[in-house]
Amino acid sequence: MIIQELLNIYKSCTLCPRACRVDRTKTELGYCRLPADIVMDCALAHHGEEPPLSGTQGAGTIFLSSCNLGCIYCQNYQISHSAEGRHLTVLDLAKIMLDLQKKGCHNVEPVTPTPQAPLVMEALCMARMQGLTVPFVYNCGGYEHPAVIKLFDGMVDIYLPDFKYGLEEDSIIFSFAPEYPRFALDSIKEMVKQVGDGLELKNGVAQRGIIIRHLVLPGRIENSKEVLRLIKKEISTSVQLSLMSQYTPIVKVRHHPILGRRITKSEYEQVMDYALKLGFDNIFVQEVNDYELTPDFDRDNPFD
Repeated sequence: MIIQELLNIYKSCTLCPRACRVDRTKTELGYCRLPADIVMDCALAHHGEEPPLSGTQGAGTIFLSSCNLGCIYCQNYQISHSAEGRHLTVLDLAKIMLDLQKKGCHNVEPVTPTPQAPLVMEALCMARMQGLTVPFVYNCGGYEHPAVIKLFDGMVDIYLPDFKYGLEEDSIIFSFAPEYPRFALDSIKEMVKQVGDGLELKNGVAQRGIIIRHLVLPGRIENSKEVLRLIKKEISTSVQLSLMSQYTPIVKVRHHPILGRRITKSEYEQVMDYALKLGFDNIFVQEVNDYELTPDFDRDNPFD
């Protein structure tokens, strides 16, 4: 019944805060430019996630095409800014989930599933009926509709949302996402209501809970601090934070006046110190080197 309720949203799409209200079942396209279909770039065992997700065998990451955000600096720009990819049936996606489990992945983790959530959830239910037992990780950008997140209750084991912006002006300038802080906050509250504010582990691998990610951007320390203030005030200081330093300017923003450089070690340490000052003590951190890195720089595991 919940799956059908989700599928019905395609007819006047309000899956995300943009509320385009197009009928995607009739190939009307909204912001994400996706029909009522599953479009995937690739699926693989990914070893660069937070340690409890990657474990020793990798996270079963499913990179879905397009995104409901429009981040001009997106590190996965070629995937998130494109609606192209392999078109799958629900059965195809269920099989991919089961294949990732068979390969030893610790979980299945669709990336930016929001625009495709109804069919992703239908595939999840099908995969579970066919023997999927590993946790399901909902890896999203934080620009979610809390009413939609509420429909996932009982289906998602681990939530992995970004909380990109505490300052709405930044969310508009960098991601064309009005009211991002409010929607992110309300959605994460609903996530915590479903799975708690902790992270349950078994042999060091996450089984249930939430990790809130925040990518520190160059020159935007106050935005990062506001994110932390909102989480402390409205959610909990017990949540597991992932403070990411891996921002690298892609070609499109290489000459941007703000985003054209990597963050400095000092900037990252200011954010980390502020988090500790607020009382957060469950934090995944990354290293920062005070030298310029090329835009195509990538680390296999940035949490090492």
